[in-house]
Amino acid sequence: MKTAYVDLDDIEGFEGLSVTEKYNRAIRRIAEKAPIRICSEEKICGAATLGDAIRHLVPARYKGQNPFYSVSHLTIRYDKVLKQGLNAYAEDIAKRLKDTSLSEEEILFLHSLENVIESIRIWHHRYLTATENRRPDLHRLLHQVPFSPARNFHEALQSLWFIFAFVRLCGNWPGIGRLDWLLGDFLEKDLLNGLLTENEARELLASFFIKGCEWIRSDPPVGTGDAQHYQNIVLAGINADGNEITNQVTFLVLDIVEELAISDFPITVRLNKNTSYALKEKTAQVMRHGGGIVAIYNEDLILRSLKKLGYADEEARCFANDGCWEVQIPGKTNFAYMPFDALQIWNKVTGITADKIPEYNSIEELYSAFRDALYEAVESLYSSHVKSAYICQNGVWQARGGIGPDSVVSLFEDGCIEHARAYYDCGPEYTVRSPHIGGAPDVANSLYAVEKLVFEENKVSFSELVQILKNNWQDNELLRLYAKNKFVYYGNDSDEADLWHTRLLNDFADMVNSFNEKSNCPVKFIPGVSTFGRQVDWLPNRCATAFGYRKGDILSGNDSPVPGTDTQGATAIVKSYCKTDLTKMSCGAALDIKIFPDSLTGDNGISALIALMDGFLALSGFFMQLDAVDTQTLLEAQKDPQKFKTLSVRVSGWNARFVTLNREWQNMIIERNAQNWN
Repeated sequence: MKTAYVDLDDIEGFEGLSVTEKYNRAIRRIAEKAPIRICSEEKICGAATLGDAIRHLVPARYKGQNPFYSVSHLTIRYDKVLKQGLNAYAEDIAKRLKDTSLSEEEILFLHSLENVIESIRIWHHRYLTATENRRPDLHRLLHQVPFSPARNFHEALQSLWFIFAFVRLCGNWPGIGRLDWLLGDFLEKDLLNGLLTENEARELLASFFIKGCEWIRSDPPVGTGDAQHYQNIVLAGINADGNEITNQVTFLVLDIVEELAISDFPITVRLNKNTSYALKEKTAQVMRHGGGIVAIYNEDLILRSLKKLGYADEEARCFANDGCWEVQIPGKTNFAYMPFDALQIWNKVTGITADKIPEYNSIEELYSAFRDALYEAVESLYSSHVKSAYICQNGVWQARGGIGPDSVVSLFEDGCIEHARAYYDCGPEYTVRSPHIGGAPDVANSLYAVEKLVFEENKVSFSELVQILKNNWQDNELLRLYAKNKFVYYGNDSDEADLWHTRLLNDFADMVNSFNEKSNCPVKFIPGVSTFGRQVDWLPNRCATAFGYRKGDILSGNDSPVPGTDTQGATAIVKSYCKTDLTKMSCGAALDIKIFPDSLTGDNGISALIALMDGFLALSGFFMQLDAVDTQTLLEAQKDPQKFKTLSVRVSGWNARFVTLNREWQNMIIERNAQNWN
């Protein structure tokens, strides 16, 4: 933070340069001037040392301003660097530049990629110089990687980190992806040949995890948490050929995060019907320590979902995430998601936020009106993020304009060199846009409550209920408690209550997927379910709900039950969630599960967690993030944060130290964790 950026003011004629050339100069200056950081005991080197990068900006300023934003929600390709070296990319670009049909713009882009490689070479040379006398062991590593292929586990780890660190140094927040797939063969070979012991490999890998904490401040700003730089890791599952990849790296990673309690790399384990008991047992052992560090994917369901979307089996099997949990093919995907609050659509349709209260004669008539409004919202997102954003010219699809330069990430995305197009300009093999519905359980509960209160029990007319909600249940406490306590809502394995949730999400998915059939645009438009904690940010625009909650109450997160409505335990939550056809949610639908730590002690606790995971797979869940934390501990951490500086919790697609969350976000975690039924 002391050196937040490099200065571009002294570059003569900077204002007159093209946008791409300005970007090229910025990246080169970053490589030349960013502080070099070497720690005495680290086993690998390279550090993203400019503070503006932590702010998600290219850390270069001209006249006090950052000219360029950076890129996140992607996982770049690392395996080619490890196996072929960065020089292979330089050769690919040189070969591509021989094409005489390239346009001037395409040539400019390819030269910008060359500038990235040359900038990495400059940064690399500075580390070679700095380590020559101070750390000859690291110096020897850097003679080989990342420009030449890694020959052993240590070199592979250094090569991976160096590329990751440089991409981050330039302000981007990439995921890491399938770490055990990337490194497993290197470790197996070294162990077999006696070049490395398992304990030595553990030390090297632990250094990698400790390096991943370099952006954590001792005086962190309070907000949405400090450990959310998207450096997610995916473990296990099958490879492109259909073979299980679980290896010694898989178990070493889980050992390290269990021992060191480093929460800065959210980890998702890909489980399938053939996953070994040993891996599920180890996953459960790490889960029960809390912190929300480890989550699980249902690999079998996700592969079926991606196949429906048109991915070839070999591509689908390589899936990872975008740095949170949204599914993508790493190193081949330009991804963005568009979150929206379905509850605000509901409030408008019912008249809660309108001047006039409409008349509805049945719950079906009301749901039909809501569904029409939901379709309009989805159509608007398609229009703004796909239809209006991309155009086909001379048979080639491209962005309509207004995109910023992104050569640092473009270099590591398959398709960008071949197409001579940037990451944001249809360069990668796949471009994906995903509307994410938030508040789905809230709308489902509202539909169920209105169905019961108005159309079945006739406790109140529809217009009277809407007026009561406009007034935030004022002077209607008995009716509020009746609505809140009488009915069983989503998350308790009640078919009657879960029906609205299932119906809503299936309808939403069908709406989104229908747009792919209406256009020949190659952009994939796919559905997802998430809030990513926005239930806190959305509070000012939300109202009282028909199921007994007042304005200002924290409601559902992701696709999880509303806090306090889940009274039947974790298995009931999983069963309710899995009643939706989640193969339609090809981007993902996140389920949060909170379990009291004392219930996970001993062998029985491990067996219970494994059974929960097995049930999640058998019932066709998609993604589950589980956290074991005591509500009383969270309350104590609020009162005395200095005593709980390392207490980690799962927030949504990321983990965070609890004390770095502001009061509203802390309360959201506490309410989500407690049976706050009043």
